[in-house]
Formats: sequence, C-alpha cells, structure tokens
Amino acid sequence: MPQLLPDISDKLDHILAGLPMLLPEMVLAITFLGSIGTGLFLDKRWKHGTFVVTAAGILLAGGYSLLQLSMPTAVDLLFGMLDADAFGRYTRVLTAAVCFLFVLFVQANPGFSTHPKKTADLYSILLAVHIGLNLMAMATNWLMVFVAIEMVSIGSYLMVGYLAKDARQTEASMKYVLFGSVCAAVMLYGLSFLYGFTGNLDFTSVAHIQGLTGTAPVLIAMALLLVFTGIGFKLSFVPFHFWTPDVYQGAPTPVTAFLSTAPKIAGIALLARVLYAWPVESMAYQYLHTLILVSAVVTMLLGNLAALRQTDVKRMMAYSSIGHTGFLMMAVLAYSAGDYAVLLFYLSIYALMNMGVFMLVDHVEVCTGATDVREYHGLGKVMPVTFVGFVVLLVSLTGLPPTAGFVAKLLVFTSVFGNWQLTGNPGMIILLIVGALTTVISLFYYFKVPLNAFLRKSEESIDIRPTQSYLVLIATLTVLAVLLLGIFPDWLVGTFQK
Repeated sequence: MPQLLPDISDKLDHILAGLPMLLPEMVLAITFLGSIGTGLFLDKRWKHGTFVVTAAGILLAGGYSLLQLSMPTAVDLLFGMLDADAFGRYTRVLTAAVCFLFVLFVQANPGFSTHPKKTADLYSILLAVHIGLNLMAMATNWLMVFVAIEMVSIGSYLMVGYLAKDARQTEASMKYVLFGSVCAAVMLYGLSFLYGFTGNLDFTSVAHIQGLTGTAPVLIAMALLLVFTGIGFKLSFVPFHFWTPDVYQGAPTPVTAFLSTAPKIAGIALLARVLYAWPVESMAYQYLHTLILVSAVVTMLLGNLAALRQTDVKRMMAYSSIGHTGFLMMAVLAYSAGDYAVLLFYLSIYALMNMGVFMLVDHVEVCTGATDVREYHGLGKVMPVTFVGFVVLLVSLTGLPPTAGFVAKLLVFTSVFGNWQLTGNPGMIILLIVGALTTVISLFYYFKVPLNAFLRKSEESIDIRPTQSYLVLIATLTVLAVLLLGIFPDWLVGTFQK
C-alpha cells in the first residue's frame, strides 16, 4: 500500500491540474443539484425558481466556455480522455446557446407550463444532457464517447416522454428508447472489437492507430460499422433515421427543436474529431471517410425526397433535419484538422435556423391549433410577423441569398470543391452534385408554407387565440441574426479563424 501512495498522489495532481478547464461542466453539475433542490422546495413558493436557476447555470457555464477560448489549447484532461482544444471549446459555447434557447422555449410553451408535472424535472434532465453533450464534443477516448452518448440518450428518452399526454407521444417515446437501446448495444459490441484489435481506447494515440493498421481490413470495416451505429443514432442519418419522423412528430415541439439541434452539434464534432485523429493514409481513415461519404449522399437524397410527401409540419421538418444531417456530414469531409471555421459557421447557422423555425411552428400551433401545412391557409395575413419570419428562416434553410444559410452552404461547397482539387477524390464531386440537387428539391417542400399562408385563402373564419408568449420575439431575433450574418458573415467566421 505505501508504494502506491506516490502514484495516487500524482494521479490526483493530474486531475486537479485539469479541473479549471472543466469549470463549465462543474458549474452545470452544481446547477443540476441546485435544480433538484429548487424543484422540491422553492417552486412551491415561486414557480419560476428552477427556471431561473437553470438559465443562470447555463449562462454561467457558457460564459466560462467563452473565457476559456483565450487559454492555452494544450490541456490534458482526465488522462487523455478529453481534449479541450479550440474546436471543443467553440462547440461547448454553441451547445450552451442552444440549451439556453431551449429553456426559454420550454418556459413559454403552454403544454409544459400547464402540465401537472411542471418543468422542474425537465430542467434537471437538460442539465445532465448538457454535460453529456460537452463531453461528446471533447472526447478522445472510446469509453468516454460511449458514456457521453448514453448520458445524452437517456436524458433524451425522458424528454420525449415527459408529457406523454396521448398514445402518439407514448409511442414516440417507446420507439426512441427501444431503437436507442439496440444502437447502444451494437456500438458497445463494436468498441469491444476496437479494444481487442488495439489494446487501447484512446483513438488519438499512436498505439491505437498502429493496432488498427495491423488489423485485417475486413475486421476494421466491421468494427467501424458497428461503432458508427451509435453515432448514427444521435445524428439520425440513413440508415439509422427510422425513429426520427415519429419521435419528432410525437414529442413536444420544444423537445423536437432541441433533439434536432443540440445532439447533432455534439455528434458532428465527435465525428470530425474521430476522422481527423487518424492519418489520411491509414486504412481506418479511408474506411471511415468512405462510410461518411456514402451516408452523406444517401441521407441528403432520402431526407429531402421523403420531405416532399409530408404535410405535417413537424414531420416535414424531421425529414428536413435528416437532409441537413447529410449536409453536415459533407461539411465534416470538407473540414480539415485545425481549420474548423466553415464547419462551426454552418453548425451555428443551422442551430439558429432550426430553433427559430420550431419556435414559430409552436407559436402557430398554440394560436391556431394548426399542425398540418394545409391548415395554414390565409394565416400569413392574420399573423404577418410570424409568417414573414417563418419564410425568411425557410429561405435560409434552403440556402438562398441574402441569408446566412446561403453563405454557410456556399462555404461548404467551396471547401468540398477545394478538397476535390487537392485530392482528386471523385466522391467530392458526387457530394457537390447531390448537395446542389437536394438544395433545389428542398425549395419545393419549404415553399408549401408561404404557398398556403399567403397565396391561398381560408374557406372558414380564422380564430386566433390570444397568447402572451415571447416566442415570436426570440424567433424574430434569430431571423435578424440570420439576415445580418448573411450580409456580414465575417463577424462569425472571423471569430472562428482567430
């Protein structure tokens, strides 16, 4: 026992030295405990207690993440299981922004505010999920990757079934849990293969890369495909997208907005980190690159083509989210280690557009009860601010000027074209063609909203229920941000390039 004391002391010193870089996660953990306490005691006297504590904790964690952007990047955390580099720190800031918008969204949603369960427990779940998202974005160890994904997944299951007011929501929750559990088991099986091949779980280490190099190519492909299942579940790309339309349609709208945004940000960051941790000439890199490329092409095509047939707005946006996942995967292939400005810009704009659209979808549903795009007849004239903002965000999602969505897609296309010129990989040209084609396809289903809202008249009188929600104000701010960043993109791109 005495001979172990120096080793234990060194390990503790190492952990303590890295704690300052984990300050945002520590703040979230303390806020998580505080939210449980306020939910039990304070909310009985002041119903907004847990909301204020949660919002303050997320803002404080995001603030610390911003302050850490100027700190040295070479920081070894938890014995190399996490890497708090600039890419991971920017991702944490973006995740905090989405989580804060989600808290505001939930607070303004009548379904949550009037439900007997209230929202205290949901905020506690969110804080735990937020920690998992941060760990996903910084993970460099397969064990940490699995733990982070499960933290996010379990919390997401609870979010989807939190209200469970009808059979549709219960079905969505059960489908999500069952499919997620199977994907987690398959991923864990794949990780056991990777550990058996390399004897190491740090996917950035030399030993891990050498172990993969010395393994039969068929076995590497099989292991990566199994591991890809767990990551694919969080990103909902083809063929792991089956749960997405039903879950997005059945879940409460704020939860749908969150699931279609925050896990994708962390999942894309993880995917980029894994891909560019391996040497370009290695067999593992080539397999993973091909896997992402094929999935990106199929996901963009299936997501956008399936969205054409949808009339339920949330279901249409679910397939739109799948299509954008394919585009995000294309951005990952265009990304290169150390040059993350384009990828982060696209993730930031996607988060703004997606959260803004779902806020307006929820506002329209609360005011009119309309959930189907065919029920939007004439609503553009009686809710002009809502639907003008709605159309601007849809234009940005399509990728048309003068919005930030256009600039984001243009930057990705430019990066992919530059990659093709550098490598001569024909897959890059296929990505460009499919990306351009699906952008045109998306215009047809996004156009359903202005077509019905502004160009078609309602045969019945439109009854607008009055609401005191501030969602329109927040959504309007996202619209302004999308327009301003479309005109002055360097405000954000320049920040990521520093």
